[in-house]
Amino acid sequence: MIRSYATAAARRSFRLKGPPLGLDHFIQRKRALALWRDIVRTIAAIPDQVTRNEMRQFARGEFEKHRDVNDIGHIRYLISSGKTEFDAIRSSLINANLLV
Repeated sequence: MIRSYATAAARRSFRLKGPPLGLDHFIQRKRALALWRDIVRTIAAIPDQVTRNEMRQFARGEFEKHRDVNDIGHIRYLISSGKTEFDAIRSSLINANLLV
């Protein structure tokens, strides 16, 4: 019986990707996911299919490009600059009447 618990615990550890996150990494991950969700919601509101696809590809490419960044300072910078860039793009889409 004890052996089956040890086997189950060993299997669970294989699902984890790397060491556990620290509090700062956890908080920044939450902020990055919140930014991604905001971007996806805004993109979904764009009526033009071509523009919507281009925006989604651009956003996904930026997130994928920086996927393996581990430095907290760099992560904070990326989230901050991403929010600024996203706000600028969103306002330009509103000014161009592509987003209501």
